[in-house]
Amino acid sequence: MVNGPPHFTESTVFPRESGKNCKVYTFSKDGTLFAWGNGEKVNIISVTNKGLLHSFDLPKAVCLEFSPKNTVLATWQPYTTSKDGTAGIPNLQLYDVKTGTWLKSFIQKKTQNWCPSWSEDETLCARNVNNEVHFFENNNFNTIASKLHLQKINDFVLSPGPQPYKVAVYVPGSKDKVTMLWNKKATAVLVIASTDVDKTGASYYGEQTLHYIATNGESAVVQLPKNGPIYDVVWNSSSTEFCAVYGFMPAKATIFNLKCDPVFDFGTGPRNAAYYSPHGHILVLAGFGNLRGQMEVWDVKNYKLISKPVASDSTYFAWCPDGEHILTATCAPRLRVNNGYKIWHYTGSILHKYDVPSNAELWQVSWQPFLDGIFPAKTITYQAVPSEVPNEEPKVATAYRPPALRNKPITNSKLHEEEPPQNMKSQSGNDKPLSKTALKNQRKHEAKKAAKQEARSDRSPDLAPTPAPQSTPRSTLSQSISGDPEIDKKIKNLKKKLKAIEQLKEQAATGKQLEKNQLEKIQKETALLQELEDLELGI
Repeated sequence: MVNGPPHFTESTVFPRESGKNCKVYTFSKDGTLFAWGNGEKVNIISVTNKGLLHSFDLPKAVCLEFSPKNTVLATWQPYTTSKDGTAGIPNLQLYDVKTGTWLKSFIQKKTQNWCPSWSEDETLCARNVNNEVHFFENNNFNTIASKLHLQKINDFVLSPGPQPYKVAVYVPGSKDKVTMLWNKKATAVLVIASTDVDKTGASYYGEQTLHYIATNGESAVVQLPKNGPIYDVVWNSSSTEFCAVYGFMPAKATIFNLKCDPVFDFGTGPRNAAYYSPHGHILVLAGFGNLRGQMEVWDVKNYKLISKPVASDSTYFAWCPDGEHILTATCAPRLRVNNGYKIWHYTGSILHKYDVPSNAELWQVSWQPFLDGIFPAKTITYQAVPSEVPNEEPKVATAYRPPALRNKPITNSKLHEEEPPQNMKSQSGNDKPLSKTALKNQRKHEAKKAAKQEARSDRSPDLAPTPAPQSTPRSTLSQSISGDPEIDKKIKNLKKKLKAIEQLKEQAATGKQLEKNQLEKIQKETALLQELEDLELGI
């Protein structure tokens, strides 16, 4: 355990544990408690009082989690069955942190969503069990207070914040999965829906869509201007906007408001992740994993770029609760070489660096948490803070040039056209988010409108055809005379039908109930417009 900026000295709170079987640790939500497993026991210490509180014989524990108010410690170890096929012993354990007594055990086969979900005041706790969400009250795990039953419930997310509590649940289709993200005020959920197959054939990874669902009943499909995967979606802590990183590389990043209108577009770049600072006034866009570690640090109040540091080979990123410092790390098993971590100031300066010895691996690293409000928001600075740690910017490899071209001027040719950042506020509307049906109807309406305008541009501006004198030149655009009486007759009939459809649409707009055959006529409008256009283009 290391002291934070500016000292980075080893903490006296926690004596270094040097065993080779330390595989998991966790802080409590407020940062006052620390638990770790060393392959023999799971221990809890008080960070504030520097004392050992409890020790549990759990040699196989690989997951640890404190409840929000530090009442319960949950531990999980892999589920195993006996050789004769009989059910294994419960592998999810709950302990009372104050007394150290065992509270309850459950069988929890999968690592995914292993930990029970608590409300922030711990009056509610929930688990997903066999197509049901089981709710417990006030940490009494011997009695199920209520059950939510939906066939084939796959996942659920309990809302953050105070009462009334809400729960978002997911019942999967045949080949899809979702990620559900509540905002901090629990007024809306963002849902990233993924299918295994992209019907357009554009992506090997399937197709993804982003949906907005508000607790007041409003919902919308978030319109992402570029096709391709959705890499990351994050809420601002203000709960009034969110950022999405999406599209085939180079990826776009856009901030949307609660109407799902784009507010600011960061253009395109090598990025696949976004991280708002705890106070929500700074946003980091980053390209980690298979990208080179480029970061863009933005002031999102003024939409100004602060810095562009590079954290090569990073597999982990975290904001410090103070909103000023950043942690990046290269951890195993994602990468087993060059493991270590760096502490940055958001202006791009490296303040501290630690490289793991070549014969060791770094598995986990994180900041000590603090409750909201402990660190006040500070004014953003654009000047890089001083540091004694050298910033080792990776050398950019120059492209190979054949010997015949080496003495000639370099011409810039890019595989992808880059898009610059742009403010979208002036372009965004003031309407409420459109429903999926409304968006579909809006697109159909716009398509019809465009088709009508195109048809009109190719024929007389006056929809009512009037016989033209024979002396009129053929080149006059205001005429629809083909020279073929049969075609002229068809054009006349089509215009008549289109005019009748216009009248029906006007009647529908006033609230009049249309007959089935009248609705069918309106549905034929696009086909009639296309037919009319084809006939007139043939003139």
